[in-house]
Order: sequence, then C-alpha cells, then structure tokens
Amino acid sequence: MCMGFSIIRRAILMALLAGLTGPAVHAADGQLSEAEPLIRPAGDTSLDSFLWTHRPIVVLADSPADPRFADQIEMLEAEIERLAERDVVVLTDTDPSVLSPIREQLRPRGFQLVVIAKDGTIIARKPFPSSVREITRTIDKQPARQREVEERRGVNFGN
Repeated sequence: MCMGFSIIRRAILMALLAGLTGPAVHAADGQLSEAEPLIRPAGDTSLDSFLWTHRPIVVLADSPADPRFADQIEMLEAEIERLAERDVVVLTDTDPSVLSPIREQLRPRGFQLVVIAKDGTIIARKPFPSSVREITRTIDKQPARQREVEERRGVNFGN
C-alpha cells in the first residue's frame, strides 16, 4: 500500500512539473501567459530574466524522488494562489549532473529551497521544506512587497 501511494505521488508530482496545473507567468515582460506554468523546471533559465518582474522560488534536489522535494512541491501547489499574488515563479532542478545556470549560481548540496526577491537578493535559503505561510511571511517583510501592497490599496507610499 505504501508503495502504491509513492507511485501515485510521483505521478502527481510529474504532472505538476509538466505544467498541467497552476497559474502561468511569462518572465520576460511580467505578463501572464498560458505557455509557462507557475511551477516549472529551471532548465537553462537565468535568474536575471526575472529581475524586477517576479520573485523566484528555486527548489533544488539531487533527484525527483527526494521526499523533501516532493513534500515542498506539494506544499507550494496546495497554496499556489498565495504565491501568484506575490508574483512568484517556482523553478525546479533535480539533476545535479547537469550544471544549469541556476545550479551553478546557487551551488546547492542536496535539497535546497531558495527564495529570491525581485531585485535578485536571496532572502531565504533552507535545507528543508518550508510551508507557504513561512515563505509568504518572508516575502511580505520585504520593502518592495510592502510597497506593492500599499500601491494596490491605493495608498500613496512614501508621500
């Protein structure tokens, strides 16, 4: 029974990574696009492509079978709307044999969760899965995010 659950869990995880669910974003111009899902493989993506438009959350592991990786993706997918509200894009990398630009820049050892601000600053780096609540609190403490919230409320921030 435990083995069957593991197979089902992996199938669901792979469907998520294939982009079959979740909101979509387009990193180049900050506009929504159905072509790119919110949670997607990092591939050859550079973190610089998200500067000032999105907050990358990077989930790295040595294998897609790492239970920490599966748990993190499950937590992110469960509250995807809260992440979308904060202009988040989730990038995944589970192949340490391919030195992707993101893996080269972040240099993970095993599982790692990295939260990056719109200005490219790393604001959190965790060697274990984190809840969406913890991630969004980290994001919400940032001055740029506070400014966005005020602007959306219609308050003239800084004047």
